[in-house]
Amino acid sequence: GLYSATKNSADGKKLFILVCHHPPISACHAESESFTFWQDQRWKNKFWGKSLEIVPTGMVNVTLPRYGDHYEWNKVVTCIHNVLSQQRYLEHYGEVTIQNLTNNTCTCKITFVKSRYWGSDSNKNEVQGTVIDQSGNVIHRFGGLWHEGIFCDTLPTPKCIWKPNPLPKDYLLYYGFSSFAMELNELTPNLKPLLPPTDTRLRPDQRMLEEGMVGEADKKKDEVEEIQRERRKHLSKRGEEHVPRFFKKAKDSCGRDVWLTNGTYWELRKNPGFSNLENHFLTDWIDEVESILLSRNTSPRPRKLPFCVGSKTNCVYVYVSPVCQQE
Repeated sequence: GLYSATKNSADGKKLFILVCHHPPISACHAESESFTFWQDQRWKNKFWGKSLEIVPTGMVNVTLPRYGDHYEWNKVVTCIHNVLSQQRYLEHYGEVTIQNLTNNTCTCKITFVKSRYWGSDSNKNEVQGTVIDQSGNVIHRFGGLWHEGIFCDTLPTPKCIWKPNPLPKDYLLYYGFSSFAMELNELTPNLKPLLPPTDTRLRPDQRMLEEGMVGEADKKKDEVEEIQRERRKHLSKRGEEHVPRFFKKAKDSCGRDVWLTNGTYWELRKNPGFSNLENHFLTDWIDEVESILLSRNTSPRPRKLPFCVGSKTNCVYVYVSPVCQQE
């Protein structure tokens, strides 16, 4: 399954895909005239009874061709607190090290501070960071709260160097989603013919869930996943493995396994060759869903999607996770 985007993309085009189902590995690639960005996302879960830690592995990369720079950094731990109650919340903690692989003049270290159990809300989401030179001398210090803003006090004039975009109206009805996250599942008539049948916006269960058809979505999800299991069984009997269509496995400069784009997706999209790909049942099913919605005369509205971590019921991550592994 995959997801691509060019909407609001004066800054480029993006491609996301689930390249491996067991263990789950997602990869993405984004590019423009100003930058190229790529990463693959793998993680391990640690369940502590009342909380769930998501420990990511793999590195994030961005190149800036104008300056000849290639930056690489790791990700921090994400913890879901009170995972089994209604008062759940996310926390990030750990240290990020940002290195320039083409120039070692300086390094940036950012610490996401773990909140104290009995601390106040004002102590949550704290970030502290430094930029150091080759000799270990501190060039800049910065800090703040990642949900409010980051400030640098070692510049000639201390100022805010980063802050999140304002949240859209009624964001609380949409789980605090940004405008970008809210629009990820949008499927317009002019876009639909350009997408391959495994694009996640064509997942029939995902579409049903967005429209509030929770029971139907759960049944349709079972159907989709049963077909996926049957396909894997047939491949296994023939001694074959699923091969992602638009990404390839490689090694980075440190010998680590990475997934990189093979550069074929956007060429296919220019001259839509996706009609020759497999999994036409997904596009057939989305037509079925649209017919059901028309017969009900329903329209999109805020809904309380069921939250989950690893259960079979779809969850709030439905907008951002490429959930179908077949190409």
